[in-house]
Amino acid sequence: MAYDGRLLAGVTVLMAVVEAGSMTRAAEGLGLTPSGVGRAIQRLESRIGVRLLDRTTRTMHLTDEGRRFYERLGPLLDGIEEAAQEASGSAAIVRGRLRVNVDPFFSQVVLAENAAHFLERHPHVRLELIMRDSVGDLVADGFDLALHFGDPPNGSFVARKLFETRVLTAASPDYLDAHGRPAHPGELADHATIDFWDAAHARAYDWVFQLMPATASARRSLRPPIVIVRTSSLRAGALTTFFAALP
Repeated sequence: MAYDGRLLAGVTVLMAVVEAGSMTRAAEGLGLTPSGVGRAIQRLESRIGVRLLDRTTRTMHLTDEGRRFYERLGPLLDGIEEAAQEASGSAAIVRGRLRVNVDPFFSQVVLAENAAHFLERHPHVRLELIMRDSVGDLVADGFDLALHFGDPPNGSFVARKLFETRVLTAASPDYLDAHGRPAHPGELADHATIDFWDAAHARAYDWVFQLMPATASARRSLRPPIVIVRTSSLRAGALTTFFAALP
């Protein structure tokens, strides 16, 4: 159905005139000149074929046809206003599906306790958390975003750092009893270590050690007997007698 925009504009002017009580005050509220308001009323009357206002130099009032027309318009314009308010309110509501590519360890230690709070704040969101070891192709795989540790992979990603976390070197007491405690990062080459795989860059993470306060750092690229993708396996290995790890 085609709508006549000029008809709706004329109706708006008529409502403003009736509510203001004069064309002059209506013109001030609409940002028009009084003559512009008068012409809009005349065009509306010509469009619908009846006289809506009786006006003299001192008085103005609705005709019988104008009053019936005005009374019919009120509920319709109220409906338009309600529709506009509803649309404006829905724009401020977060809704729909959010599909997230998330690192399994990040999901376990961060999202597990925060996902419920997020859904309480945004009850109209359907959250899909898909555990992946790498970011991959977000568009081809249908993801809206990815949550992963480390540097973002190369590509046309928009990346934001959420927080920083410490990385600690750990070994079980049984391992240290059996193999001794290294006193310097350089001694790690003599130990059986577990490395963590950086899937985004297809290589194992370097072991970086920093003096506190941060005055110097040492980087070690080791050749461990095991490289692990899942941090749960990394932690399990570090709890044994056989390996030290960088969890």
